[in-house]
Parts: sequence; C-alpha cells; structure tokens
Amino acid sequence: MYAIVNIAGQQFKVAKDQYLFVHRLQGDEGASIEFDNVLLAEDAGKFTVGAPTIEGAKVSATILSHLKGDKVIVFKKKRRKGYKKKNGHRQQFTKIQITGISL
Repeated sequence: MYAIVNIAGQQFKVAKDQYLFVHRLQGDEGASIEFDNVLLAEDAGKFTVGAPTIEGAKVSATILSHLKGDKVIVFKKKRRKGYKKKNGHRQQFTKIQITGISL
C-alpha cells in the first residue's frame, strides 16, 4: 500500500515505515502529525484517485528530528568589473517516519 501525499507544498510517494526528509515542519521531536492532502492511494492493486484530494484519507507520521541540509554556495560574479559576492545557504529539514495510511 502506498499513497501520494502533498506535504509542505511538495508531493511525495509514501509507504508505511518509510523515512522522509521534508521542508521544516512545525512540531516537537517525537510528536505525531497527520496529512490529509492525499492525492492518490493504492491498496492491493486498487487505485483511488482524488479530485483533487481523497475525502477522509489521512497519512500519519512521527517527527524524528529537525536538521539542516548540506551547505549550498551562491557565488555571483560580473567579469571585468571586479564584482564578486559569495553567500551560503543551509536548508532546514525535518526527518519524519510514516506510521500509517488510512483511507
């Protein structure tokens, strides 16, 4: 059984006991959260497609940790002008574990 769910503006294909890194979510570590934006669900070969979402379907997850991604260097340069800017960025992520899918 799997589902395609919208989490923080991104779509993920999730299954039970799967680990995911999503954009930073509100909540403490160890807290359980539910997502109700289920777009598609598959159960034993039977597909359910929402228009746009499936009524009453939920995906439950547990927040495992909050962390930062790898550093991304943003470098801007204009040749022959002496203009150089160097900037860095680290995206905030939340690691979650899918605990169940209910239709």
